[in-house]
Amino acid sequence: MRLLLTLSLCLFCLSPAWAGLEIFACEPEWGALARELSLPDAEIFSATTGLQDPHRIQARPALIARLRRADLLVCTGAELEVGWLPLLLRRAHNPRVQSGKPGNLEAARYVRLRGIPQRLDRAEGDIHASGNPHIQTDPRNILRVAREMAKRLSTIDPSHADEYNARLEDFSRRWKEAMKRWKRQGRALRGGKVVVYHDQWLYLLHWLKMEQVATLEPKPGVPPTPGHLADLKARLQANPAKLILRAPFMDPKPARWLSAQTGIPAVVLPYTVGGDPAAGDLFQLFDLTLQRLGAGKP
Repeated sequence: MRLLLTLSLCLFCLSPAWAGLEIFACEPEWGALARELSLPDAEIFSATTGLQDPHRIQARPALIARLRRADLLVCTGAELEVGWLPLLLRRAHNPRVQSGKPGNLEAARYVRLRGIPQRLDRAEGDIHASGNPHIQTDPRNILRVAREMAKRLSTIDPSHADEYNARLEDFSRRWKEAMKRWKRQGRALRGGKVVVYHDQWLYLLHWLKMEQVATLEPKPGVPPTPGHLADLKARLQANPAKLILRAPFMDPKPARWLSAQTGIPAVVLPYTVGGDPAAGDLFQLFDLTLQRLGAGKP
């Protein structure tokens, strides 16, 4: 009898009601945002790192196991994870995080999407029907997603709703203060022309009022070709840009070659949290991004 009582108490202590929420983030920026808004005992897992291309992830068994336990799934959406997330959802068999449930949050649904294609044609490369999914490069979008995430956390865990709202209020205050600083720093960048490797800085450039004049990829998702790079060299010699931008997981060689040929600095932006050791959270992400854009250094 004593043994049965002991086992019952152990099982009660291990009950999900006594455990923190388990949050599965598809990308590091949403894991970092969840850390700002969730309670300290939440277990937050990111399926990707800042050094991985979120388009190209394998649906590994470890990810399926993680998603099976999740209370909240936070992903970008807008087809960014279309190559791997649907398979994870099917195999995880977790009703809490299926599409349409409070535990399934697609960040792109809560911002204004840009770069919506005029026509859908696979011959044009890897295009996203809903629009450009790289929404986290504009800090205003982070705040919009934060508001929805706090609502979802309160719905999933209503007994702590007041705490989630308080954490949202604190984060919003600190984020708005930081955005004022970033806006001041960005004034010197307005009108600056840049070349990008992949069309993943659309929101950042729109926020800073900078201009994208060319891409190293001849089409989205298609690696740079010698002919395309030679054409870019000629164009940029006649009409120079200020910077050549790429994410840390993109091949550095095309940007370095074009930089050597034109004298335009090639700069690596962190793209997301963890994309550089100095970008350990959301605030550091934008601090470093503005610093590198302003300095024009790798």
